[in-house]
Amino acid sequence: MSEQTIALVTGANKGIGYEIAAGLGALGWAVGVGARNDARREAAVDKLRADGIDAFGVSLDVTDDDSVAAAAARLEKLDVLVNNAAITGGMPQEPTGVDLATVRTVVDTNVLGVLRVTNAMLPLLRRSAAPRIVNMSSSVGSLTMQAANTDATGPVSAAYAPSKSFLNAITIQYAKELRDTNILVNAGCPGYVATDLNGFRGYRTPAQGAAIAIHLATLPADGPTGAFFDDAGPVPW
Repeated sequence: MSEQTIALVTGANKGIGYEIAAGLGALGWAVGVGARNDARREAAVDKLRADGIDAFGVSLDVTDDDSVAAAAARLEKLDVLVNNAAITGGMPQEPTGVDLATVRTVVDTNVLGVLRVTNAMLPLLRRSAAPRIVNMSSSVGSLTMQAANTDATGPVSAAYAPSKSFLNAITIQYAKELRDTNILVNAGCPGYVATDLNGFRGYRTPAQGAAIAIHLATLPADGPTGAFFDDAGPVPW
């Protein structure tokens, strides 16, 4: 009997993160529900368990070094890390008027949080037979699409959209550093999903948004690394 695969999903108490946890759990994996709010985290774990998922709670604030270190110390094994936790920082965010504190807060969660968690979990991932890192990004972080002023890039944003561009760049750098290992590192775009992040204005369901993360978390050994995908295929950086 093969050893059970273990995943950790940050920001998994609701929305896309919850559905990622549910989808990975449906594969028979054990899934850590990472979240900073104790009540919401445990409610999510209870709901997943009621649906037959092998879920467990992981107290985790991605902006706090001690919290991240404690989370890593709690885990004895980890095969897949999904960096999903993110904030928008609120709108409007025109660069000529944005509060710099907002930019710092968004980057601390959406970029530095990914660095904190990934680096803390890497010793565990290095021991896995098939380690995968999935960074949940967005098409708004595509500089190619932003420069083309496409409909997919949303409103003018000096914090949220650039934080996803930054995250994409970090994803590439991790893939380059880890290219001689078996760790595959990719970014995924869930599409415009109806969550509290956008006031539930999205046209996709959280389960639909979770599909790309589940796909990237289950890539074969010869799968891509250092790439950016949505359900339709590669997304331009």
